[in-house]
Amino acid sequence: MIGNIHSIETLGTVDGPGIRYVIFTQGCLLRCQFCHNADTWEIGSGKQMSVSEIMDDLTSYLPFIQASGGGITVSGGEPLLQIPFLTELFKECKKKGIHTTIDSSGGCFSHAKLFIEQLEELLQYTDLVLLDLKHINRKKHIQLTGMSNDHILEFARFLSERKVPIWVRHVLVPTVTDDPEDLEKLGEFIGTLENVHKIEILPYHKLGVYKWEALGHEYPLKHVEPPTEEKVEFAYQMLTAHWKTLLQH
Repeated sequence: MIGNIHSIETLGTVDGPGIRYVIFTQGCLLRCQFCHNADTWEIGSGKQMSVSEIMDDLTSYLPFIQASGGGITVSGGEPLLQIPFLTELFKECKKKGIHTTIDSSGGCFSHAKLFIEQLEELLQYTDLVLLDLKHINRKKHIQLTGMSNDHILEFARFLSERKVPIWVRHVLVPTVTDDPEDLEKLGEFIGTLENVHKIEILPYHKLGVYKWEALGHEYPLKHVEPPTEEKVEFAYQMLTAHWKTLLQH
């Protein structure tokens, strides 16, 4: 089984618990204005790698990874564009007792029979989903990513119904995703989910701007500066308010 891979980070520390072997897959349907991996957008390109090649490489890092309570995280791009590959990879990981995580925006979720069947099989071998919720407001989500968020919120509910553990992640972009009313509504939505184990605010940064320029794209948020620590803390309180209430019951 072959996957289209953009790159691999062998000792990642921010994409799930412990030290992670992070695979960035190639291809994404969203066009987030703050994307720091714009070079992963194109579908069908990237380096072709087999499951066995990846497992051979991953195995050499296992002592560090497993000693830290880590595992493998498949990010992107959008990993769910390559479900059969992911399923094959995670099956092999489970044979070695490796913790498996998917980092997804849910951008390609659909109720198509084949997609759901494949996704349900994949989730049998998935320990954790890092779910990137970009924006709760439909219009602003379209403006920010080029797509509506209806199917993304459905994906969140789908995972909740199946009790798949998730960490919710929200990129805090000043003037774009930090409106208190939007944060309040996103917090309310998160409070309806029954599978949230953690909520993370990811402060917006400009580390990916050079990639946009290298690709010949105009970077749309060049005048936006990263948020202050106070803004990040405020957003965290807003997003966790309903969730914490849920935990107490």
